[in-house]
Amino acid sequence: MPGLGVNIDHVATIRQARQTVEPDPVWAAALAELGGADGITIHLREDRRHIIDRDVRLLKETVQVKLNLEMAAEEEIIGIALETLPDQCTLVPEKRQEITTEGGLDVLGQEDRIATACRKLQDAGMEVSLFVDPVAEQIAAAAALGADAVELHTGAYADAVSEEDTDREFAALVAAAESTREAGLVLHMGHGLTYRNVSRIAAIPGICEFNIGHSIIARAVLVGLERAVREMKALVG
Repeated sequence: MPGLGVNIDHVATIRQARQTVEPDPVWAAALAELGGADGITIHLREDRRHIIDRDVRLLKETVQVKLNLEMAAEEEIIGIALETLPDQCTLVPEKRQEITTEGGLDVLGQEDRIATACRKLQDAGMEVSLFVDPVAEQIAAAAALGADAVELHTGAYADAVSEEDTDREFAALVAAAESTREAGLVLHMGHGLTYRNVSRIAAIPGICEFNIGHSIIARAVLVGLERAVREMKALVG
């Protein structure tokens, strides 16, 4: 049964919109755990638009489930990861002007940089996952660099409008999932998944972890975070 990592970035987005102290992502993580979350995911961006350094430190001390830190392979952020030691680091591409992560990591285009980041993080005892598009060559490159896992970018599937496009993107994820398993990597999925589209993805064999945030937080605004997590957990399990 796949685990559910709940991304609480957008709780911090609301807080940072007013530069105040609430809502606190630490409280959100506790409620997500009560709802059945198997992990808490946060993205410490270079511009600190939502999660900030203080959140990473406190969540490391308080989270009782797996803590997954999404991050760019930048020296400053790597240093923070080495200080706080989350259970897992997921390396993602990052552009300052983007609203959300727009695509997978180009492992083939920056092998040395990513390999160095992987080695530093793994040597400190953390698992490393690479967030990649569902492309066999990128998955193979991730395996060659010694990553522990890949998280397949599900955004194209989630954004597809027509049934034909949805089926095509789903088929790409099925093929990429098989490539991931054959490469000996742990299989994660995430990005853009909602209560409406996740069940089909959850039926793909071998998925160990989903990372889902925006849809859960959006629903929680209306029904509460614990209930929102329980409802998503039922769908992925």
